[in-house]
Amino acid sequence: MRQALIYPGEDGFWVAECPSLPGCISQGETREEAVANIREAIDLYIEALAEDGLLVPDDTQD
Repeated sequence: MRQALIYPGEDGFWVAECPSLPGCISQGETREEAVANIREAIDLYIEALAEDGLLVPDDTQD
C-alpha cells in the first residue's frame, strides 16, 4: 500500500491524496470512506499508467 495523506477538508469531507502519484486525490464523508476511495483511486491511477505504457513512480517521499 502506498502512503496517503488523510486530512479534514474545508467542506466537512475528508481529503485523501497520494503524494507519490501526482494528482491522485480523493475524498469521503468519513475518514474511512476517504481511505477506501484513495485505495481505489491509486489502483485506477496505476492501471491507467500501465495501459498508457508509462512508468509507475516509486512510493517515495522527499
